[in-house]
This record gives sequence, structure tokens and C-alpha cells, in this order.
Amino acid sequence: MLDRIREIAQKLFPRLVEIRRHIHAHPELSGQEYQTAAYVAGVLSSCGLHVREGIGKTGVVGDLARPDGDARCVAVRTDMDALPIHERTNLEFASRQEGIMHACGHDVHTTLGLGTAMVLSQLVEELPGSVRFLFQPAEEIAQGAGWMVEEGAMENVNAIFGVHVFPSIPNGVIGIRYGALTASADDLEITITGESGHGARPYEAIDAIWIAAQVITSLQQAISRTHNPLRPVVLTIGKIEGGRAPNAIADHVHLQGTVRSIHPETHATLPQWIENIVANVCQTYGAGYEVEYRRLVPSVLNDTALTQIVESAVAEACGKDSIEIITEPSLGAEDFAMYLDKVPGMMFRLGVGVPNQRNYPLHHPQFDIDESAILTGVVTMAYSVWKYFEMTMGDGE
Repeated sequence: MLDRIREIAQKLFPRLVEIRRHIHAHPELSGQEYQTAAYVAGVLSSCGLHVREGIGKTGVVGDLARPDGDARCVAVRTDMDALPIHERTNLEFASRQEGIMHACGHDVHTTLGLGTAMVLSQLVEELPGSVRFLFQPAEEIAQGAGWMVEEGAMENVNAIFGVHVFPSIPNGVIGIRYGALTASADDLEITITGESGHGARPYEAIDAIWIAAQVITSLQQAISRTHNPLRPVVLTIGKIEGGRAPNAIADHVHLQGTVRSIHPETHATLPQWIENIVANVCQTYGAGYEVEYRRLVPSVLNDTALTQIVESAVAEACGKDSIEIITEPSLGAEDFAMYLDKVPGMMFRLGVGVPNQRNYPLHHPQFDIDESAILTGVVTMAYSVWKYFEMTMGDGE
């Protein structure tokens, strides 16, 4: 079966490059992936899949199954949205949408999902169970997975695979991580309320800007003294708004930031820990405060059995030298985690680094990939799906 998957994927490779370049040239922002979704649906329909559009607003679901297959269903999830970044790659197929770019590789992810569907559609008569392809919107704002789950995209699914490109991993190499792959990500908003006054007489006022600075400093210092350094927490205040004039004491400051952590036990304590510090600082200086803590996505926790399946698939398809065991989780976040509340899942990293040249990081305006990685990704995903059915024989029958 591996030889057949390779052969089909190799024949499809020129078409897959065309698909990737088309999607790259026509990026769309989160929740606005209308043209991308229509394009995806057209490709899936041409391969004989049962296609549903508008799942999770602009998401697309494609089901592949033979009529007499068993009840097992494995999902393949890829994401479609782009970023509000002005592209500076000078590629012939660079973005035609001013200020929008596939700088996180979702054009490649979508291509991998389509490529896997195209390969497996030619083997459908031999598929033991069914495969559901999820083309998800709005990953960049960490909402699309939740939208798709709410609208039933995971019904009757037993397991799910995902992929993310990684420029620091060379082309031809697959990154495998057991356990936590990414961090949880939460939104934080803090409002500090003081009393305005003349800038020359701060002692007659309650300076919300100065108190906000104390809050930020206290939060950052407290992390290193109140949290286990082996269970990391990152708290970043990325936006501050306050003040009306350079010679007036600000009576109102609004802070916005992000909070990342890996371990569930630590994650559970963070809202109260943050509020206690904000309350102590504000009460000391007579200010009021409000803290709004919104949980967005939990950590991506790769299932051990599914991770073993992918590692085995890579070893057979590409060789053991093509496996990079990832020893540390990332403090980045992925809403792929929302699917893992429903079923076991596994996300691997696809190396797209170009040999002997600078590889720009994700979200950089000059980010690009070695397109030969598309073939590696499709073979890895398609064969992992096949091995899932082999290694779960009898489950769900």
C-alpha cells in the first residue's frame, strides 16, 4: 500500500504545486475564506467525496467512504485562513490581496488536505473505514475549530490527525512530539481606574498609568517567584491604552495581553493568581480595577497511540533519519486542541526548510517553503491514515 500511495502522490505532485500556488496567491482572512472554501469544495467533489459547505461559517467537510466499509472514521484537519501581513517574497505567485498573506503556511496545509483526499480517493475501494476531511476557517483567531465542532463536524469521528509546517525543520523531515505539543492560550484584559488631576501635582490624583506599570512589573516578577520554572507561564501585555493629555494624570488605563501555559494544573490557577496580584497593587494605591480572563484554547496533547502510528508511518515511508523527535513543547497555540476534547488526536510538524539558505520564521512577510515538502506531507498523512485502520483493526466494526 505504501508503494501505491507514493506512486499516486508522485503523479499528483505537479497538480499539488499548482493548487498551493493558487491558494497562496488568493489569501483570505479568518472567517472570510469564501473563495478558498469554494475552490476546496470543487476539488473534493471532483474526487468523488461527499462535500458539505458552510460548516463552521466558511468551513468545508468532505467524507470519503466505500458503501460497505466499517464504522471507523478518522479525520484529517487542515486550516485555510491567512494573516493581515503584507507579503515581501517577490514570488511569481505572491499574494494578489494587498496586506494579506499566507505567512503561516495554511496554503500548504490546505494543499496537504486536498492531496491526501486525492490520493485516498483512488484507493477508496480498499479503505476499511471512512475518512473525513475538515478544511477549517479562522485558526489564526482560534475560533474556527470551535465553530466546526458546534456544527457537528466531529460527529461519528474516532480519531483526528493534523499537520503544521515548520521552517526550522528541514524539508524531508517530520517532527514528532509525544504529549503536549503546544500551549494553552488565553486572552487577558485589565482595566485600571484612578482619579485624574494636574500633571504637576500627581499627589492629588491616582495615576492609572503609573499603577498600570506597577501591575505589569509585578505580574512579570511574580512569575519567576511563584511558579515552578519547569512548568512555564508566559504573560505578555501587548496593548496599552490610557491618558488624554501629556500634562494630565490619566484616570483610566486598559491593558490587553495573552497568557500561555503548558500544564493543566498551572493553567487552572492562572485567572485567580492574576486577579490577586492586580487587586493587591491597585488596593495599595487606591485604584479600582477589573480583570477579564477568557480561556481560548487548551494545549494540544498528542495521543500516544496515534503518535506511534505517525512515527511508524514516517519510518516506513521516509526512513528513521527523517524523524525528528521534538523534546520540548511550543508556547504557541493551536485550536486543533478543540477537536481533542472530542476524540484522541495527533498533530505532526512538516519540515519545509530550504537547504543552504535563510528560512524565515512563520508570520514573517518573506516566509516561504521548499515545495518538495508537499509530497512528503501528503505521503505521511495518507499513509498514517491507512496505518490507523491497520492498527485499529476490529475497532468500531
